[in-house]
Amino acid sequence: MNAELLHAHRTNKLMLFVGAGVSANLNLPTWSQLTAHIATELGYDPKIFSTYGTALALAEFYKKKKGSLGPLRSWMDREWHKPGTDITQSEIHRLITLGKFSRIYTTNYDRWLEIAHDKFGVPYDKVASVADLVSVTDGRRQIVKFHGDFDDDASIVLDETSYFQRLNYDSPLDIKLSNDVLGNSVLFIGYSLSDINIRLLFYRLTEMWGRSAISAARPKSYVFTNRPNPVAQEVLGQWPMGNRDDCFGGGRPEESAHRFP
Repeated sequence: MNAELLHAHRTNKLMLFVGAGVSANLNLPTWSQLTAHIATELGYDPKIFSTYGTALALAEFYKKKKGSLGPLRSWMDREWHKPGTDITQSEIHRLITLGKFSRIYTTNYDRWLEIAHDKFGVPYDKVASVADLVSVTDGRRQIVKFHGDFDDDASIVLDETSYFQRLNYDSPLDIKLSNDVLGNSVLFIGYSLSDINIRLLFYRLTEMWGRSAISAARPKSYVFTNRPNPVAQEVLGQWPMGNRDDCFGGGRPEESAHRFP
């Protein structure tokens, strides 16, 4: 494994960004299953309905027709948290929970990171809104629900409008992210490099550091994927980042940690 990445982890200077792939082994519903449910709820044929727009647009349509995302959020909550799921059997959740991460950001709505921490006895503070920021405990791990949390319908970034609003990157959580990344490396796991979320997040990180007076001292950021991706290396590596020594960390063909300055 990359020596700089290991050092950042050992010295508590590594932040984690967790995507949907981390929960994939829990057999959570897919986006296609979600849109199929929306279609059924609204009286459409799922196959035809899926051609009418993106998942964000279809969720927006649902919200307009139903008046809110409340019923859909309730269905998601039930389907994402089946009572028979044993989180202690998920090795990736165990490793994340027992790792040395002061901050864990996630774009997932589900509670499995929190449940894993409860099961393995690791204390944490959940941050899903500005109200949560005032009650965090110094020195305790924070789980930051960057795209919202099932406990708060208003916080969930699911429909097109809420996603576009999220793109402004001017919320209290964005300000917190800007502050947190100044002194830490960031490791992205559970994301596809084609996922617009990770590409936008990574671009925003480079912008944050570009505006900093100490941009030359920026820690490295990493993306863990299941295979090398030369397109991502070229595209993500082109963004302005101050002083840079472009490099792309490797590994076995089935697992690679891509490193970006």
